[in-house]
Amino acid sequence: MTEALTHRQKMLTFAGILLAMFLGALDQTIVSTALPRIVADLHGLDRFTWVATAYLVASTALVPIYGKLADMYSRRTIEIVAVSVFLVGSGLCGLAGEFGTLPLLGDGMTQLVVFRAIQGFGGAGLFAMAFIIIADLFAPAERGRYQGFTGAVFGTSSVLGPLLGGFLTDKGNGLIPGVAGWRLVFYVNLPLGLLALWFIVTQMPPLRPRTEPKPFDYLSAALLMGGLGSLVVVLQLNRAQHPWSGALTLGLLAGAMVALVLFVVRSLRHENPILNFGLFKNPVFRSANAALFFMGGAFLGVIIFEPLFMVNVLGESATRAGASLMPLSLGVVTGSMLAGQMVSRFGHYKRWMLGGLVLLLVGLSLLATMPPTVQYYQVLMYLAVCGLGLGPTMPLYTLAVQNATEPALMGQATSASQFFRQIGGALAASALGAVLSFTLAHELPTSAQAPATSQTVVAEGPALPSAAATARANPQVRAAFATAIHRVYMVDILLVVGGLLLTLLVPELPLRKANEKVPTIAE
Repeated sequence: MTEALTHRQKMLTFAGILLAMFLGALDQTIVSTALPRIVADLHGLDRFTWVATAYLVASTALVPIYGKLADMYSRRTIEIVAVSVFLVGSGLCGLAGEFGTLPLLGDGMTQLVVFRAIQGFGGAGLFAMAFIIIADLFAPAERGRYQGFTGAVFGTSSVLGPLLGGFLTDKGNGLIPGVAGWRLVFYVNLPLGLLALWFIVTQMPPLRPRTEPKPFDYLSAALLMGGLGSLVVVLQLNRAQHPWSGALTLGLLAGAMVALVLFVVRSLRHENPILNFGLFKNPVFRSANAALFFMGGAFLGVIIFEPLFMVNVLGESATRAGASLMPLSLGVVTGSMLAGQMVSRFGHYKRWMLGGLVLLLVGLSLLATMPPTVQYYQVLMYLAVCGLGLGPTMPLYTLAVQNATEPALMGQATSASQFFRQIGGALAASALGAVLSFTLAHELPTSAQAPATSQTVVAEGPALPSAAATARANPQVRAAFATAIHRVYMVDILLVVGGLLLTLLVPELPLRKANEKVPTIAE
């Protein structure tokens, strides 16, 4: 039991899960800068978006599954499985295409897409299990200061990922004889992952569930993964090739809806559901997760579209556009750490959640009113404000949910928080992209529409330099992109307002000083 753990055991376990979480967060950003070289080597331009999509689908769909497994079996066992699967996937990604075309797996690019999905199966556990294990190690009253480090991990990885990916891709060809630099983007996970695995295997206690496990509902798991997987794929499709009225889009949407409805029906009837829907009767769980749904979208809205503004409006290079996100990341780190420390010291989390959202609204309002003549350093300042506002959303909503949840359901409740943040981000990114495309279609001059809109759809590295050249050469293109991104940020502001209103509905319960009795709203 957690109460018998020494401080040293807790800290070593904490270090191991943070390192594992860092790997998962790093992998979400490190690959983007390597994609142009990967596409050139594996000759897979037609499938390059699936390198990211495969990871996203797998890592989103499995988060609730990990939460349920954590409530049934030893947390250490589940964490070891997650890290191991992630490392196997990383090694396979680095080997993609090395042995030519393979039976069932196809050419090198198809292999990479499959192996990225395997990575995602492990990556889902790295995130979900981190928050669950932290809940086991520390009581809610002191948990804030430790969960604040999770925000720091996300912020740090978002800065290091693109930089490390670019360095290994450009300079890594000579580091290991005969190994292309982009393959090191995946191989770099292996030594760090093995170190995390050593910490977990040797230092982490079993952390077994408090109740005897019941039979796992495999049919519900299949319905959930199928439904969520289809939904995320729909959101990632290129609308130019697969419009909303297209047969593939409608078919996937119908399949997703049917699978998810059947999942809900079965869960309500099964004795051991993947997600206990009784949790939604809890006002903290219900309101906090609804707010996280909106905040996941707001976060992605900032990090996806700000580099497009830098490139297509200010005419900055891809490198400077990527570097401009550093103040945002540093703000997230600072805000997350500060909020976590203050909540652990003074015991009130809601005021920090609301204060962060108000600060985020200020930052987004500045971004939404930027003129095309705004200076580079001014944008950096606005992003730093956004980061400070986003920081408290990383640890505190999850803390509020955990504090209001019975220990026997901690895994499900915690993973649900991660899931609602991720699915909200995926839905919002698709919606905001539609706002951008719709505005550009009406604002761009006819001669510039085809190349410019195609560049925005392909938001990875290879598209940015040519888009920058277009922006410099055509003031109408700059004005059109400025208008489009302003509208995107206005919608982003509405998302944050929605999150703010929902946060007002979150009851603030006294933070427990032990992982036992759950306080009630009346206390």
